[in-house]
Amino acid sequence: MRIEILSSPGCPNAATAHEMLVDCLAVVGINTAIVERVGPFPSPSILIDGTDVMRPDRPPTGDVCRLDLPSRDVILTALRRAIAAES
Repeated sequence: MRIEILSSPGCPNAATAHEMLVDCLAVVGINTAIVERVGPFPSPSILIDGTDVMRPDRPPTGDVCRLDLPSRDVILTALRRAIAAES
């Protein structure tokens, strides 16, 4: 499973998203590296196997500050789906 956080330089929400993701990974028992990429992305975005947890129907585009941080439940649901898809 590939876990990524995409953020723009200086994003004030990136650290919060990272902490929430680390907590959720611990809940589901996944111990994997989190790839952090900084650049012109909707920030922050959490991707699991290339899919944005907030908008799974389309890839993240644009250099914007996201105010819609994913909730713990959204992250956990996405992680559990990815786990089920691997089995």
